[in-house]
Amino acid sequence: MNDVIVIGGGVAGLATARELLQQGASVTILERNRCGEESSWAGAGILSPLLPWDYSESVTQLTQWSNSLYPGFIQALCTETGIDPEFHVSGMLVLPAFSSEPGVGLQEDRLRAAEAWCVRHDFPIRSVRSHEIVPVLALDEPALWLPEVCQVRNPRLLRALVQAVEMKGGTIIEHAEITSWKMAHEQIQSIGTSHGEEYTAASYIVTAGAWSRQLLREYALKLDIWPVRGQILLFKTQPGLLATIVLQEPDNFYLIPRRDGYILAGSTVEEAAFDKRTTAPVRKELLEKAHRLMPALTEEILTGHWAGLRPGSPGNIPVIDRHPVITNLYLNSGHYRYGVTMAPGGAQLISNMILNKLQSLDVTPYRWPA
Repeated sequence: MNDVIVIGGGVAGLATARELLQQGASVTILERNRCGEESSWAGAGILSPLLPWDYSESVTQLTQWSNSLYPGFIQALCTETGIDPEFHVSGMLVLPAFSSEPGVGLQEDRLRAAEAWCVRHDFPIRSVRSHEIVPVLALDEPALWLPEVCQVRNPRLLRALVQAVEMKGGTIIEHAEITSWKMAHEQIQSIGTSHGEEYTAASYIVTAGAWSRQLLREYALKLDIWPVRGQILLFKTQPGLLATIVLQEPDNFYLIPRRDGYILAGSTVEEAAFDKRTTAPVRKELLEKAHRLMPALTEEILTGHWAGLRPGSPGNIPVIDRHPVITNLYLNSGHYRYGVTMAPGGAQLISNMILNKLQSLDVTPYRWPA
């Protein structure tokens, strides 16, 4: 029997499994498709809430703490696996929606609120002209420069995590959808899968992203997690053409450069249930926004278009907690747009719960709603 079964092989599940394995637990991951091929793969890899001052303290305390873990987390993965997830400090240029009309866009009060938040949270910020940081943009306009925002290349991070889990003795079983829960005395006794196999463990952690509530069925209680589709375009340019993340208000459209010249442009926030197909109107919309912001981004160099389903949650606040009734069932899900950002922190919090260790921050905001 395993110490822990992790249900879901995205970034939250893989990071959680690796953390538990490091602590000496035996771990099996059960994944309904293939590990790391849902929203964790599809995301952009910005390691920050897009505009952190727009979020609750519950979101920013977890993202800031998790970001402080990232350098060590990445260094360990590189050492363990030889895979470079391309974690680096690229900074982010924010193009605010300034307007001369009262009450429109990012006015002085909003700017002051942003600067005040950054001072309180030791988050460097500077007012600049956009061409000072990114000369290839179409317009030179007032902007905010956040020099310490980091990014990571999601697919490489996921490959490193899969390899690290396996190297540490974890078992990964793919194409294993959960079909039944066997309960007794307010505990899970075993779970059945589409393979026809039953699996048993001392503890079970659901890290199934947008599918978490659906998977838990009647045991979800008041859990509020739902799928939110996001579509992204990929362009291939010369390396170094764009060196920093660019974010444009008011719709928070972004460009994210990779070291080899690829640039991601996105993303949408769509209520489309579990439909993760791409759509022609969104392709056109994202292409027009990208070209308008950076004229070098044209259809001729467009190389990819995909969609993923984020695990939506109220206020972007995940649930990282033990079930209110079932004593050996845990959840690490509902990270919405920030699953990659919160992965090292969330993995530590849920592992500490299972192993009865002290927490590094207040976990009250991440309770399971009963």
